[in-house]
Amino acid sequence: MNPHHDPVPQQRTRIARWVRVAQRVGYLLYLGAMVTFFVGMAFGFGLVITRFAIAFLVGGSIVLAPAIVAGYAVKAAVRDDLEHGRDPDR
Repeated sequence: MNPHHDPVPQQRTRIARWVRVAQRVGYLLYLGAMVTFFVGMAFGFGLVITRFAIAFLVGGSIVLAPAIVAGYAVKAAVRDDLEHGRDPDR
């Protein structure tokens, strides 16, 4: 292994990129749930509106929860590198 090549920063960058995408998708799903809820309030909560609202909420939770945890993990790893005098971008 090349001593100047460390795969950790590359992997951390890749994970951070996926975290950003997953957070955007999760928040968009929550936005879809809110829009669907307000459409249901305005026009009545039929079976289709209710199922869409629930699907958006469940999908947003499934996508967003791990993304938030992984985002905090990436931030903690960078902070740990900085606190111990390591270059987080080596």
